[in-house]
Amino acid sequence: MKTHIETFHNKKLQKLERLTLNGLLVRKNPYLFKAKNIFTAEGLVRSILDAFLSSQEETLFGDFLEGVAVFVCGKVYGGVKPASDLEGIDLIFTNDDTVFMVEIKSGPNWGNSSQIKKMLLNFENAKRILSPAYPEFNFVAVNGCSYGTEPNPYQRDGTYLKLCGQDFWRFVSDHDDLYTEIIEPLGYQAKQRNEQFQEEYGKIINKFTLQFGSEYCLPDGTIDWAKLVRKISQRRKNTRYPLE
Repeated sequence: MKTHIETFHNKKLQKLERLTLNGLLVRKNPYLFKAKNIFTAEGLVRSILDAFLSSQEETLFGDFLEGVAVFVCGKVYGGVKPASDLEGIDLIFTNDDTVFMVEIKSGPNWGNSSQIKKMLLNFENAKRILSPAYPEFNFVAVNGCSYGTEPNPYQRDGTYLKLCGQDFWRFVSDHDDLYTEIIEPLGYQAKQRNEQFQEEYGKIINKFTLQFGSEYCLPDGTIDWAKLVRKISQRRKNTRYPLE
């Protein structure tokens, strides 16, 4: 568990250290920040950086919990993260005469109808590829979610199981209380690592604020919104409007 936690914190810090101002700006909607009535370079930089880090943190922590689930299942059932030809499948393991094919998501409200359809196709593809190796086995598709609840685990008339929170962690570990027991180790070195992150965060805020003021502010200090929009949305050189 400690190794997975350290990896999470390291990746989070690396994401911050590798950022550039323009790389950050082009990811965000300039019209939104104008509509929020932001007047200062620091305020704009902080808003964009916080929005970026929030989305990245959610993704990184989801990957972290996926790694924990695969690790635990590996110890209990010999579960593994499969080869890349099993697209979308995060965990494969057997129990008795059943092969479980698992896609792991952070929480229960993760996908629209198109994404659910893609997950079902991933399950069908995985079963087709794995069937020759397990000719006498049943196959069960599982959408596992690391938190939340699901009152109806049998989804799409039993096409797949959706297991959330306590049920998911019981599923990968055969231990009914693991969902509460894993919360304590998550605080390992949290204070030290967060202090390190906040120090680097402050440096980035200062650095990007100075750069933004130099590149995207008028001489009187006003944000040059038109220049900012052109940077993000202007048609690239040597290209034409496609419908001409």
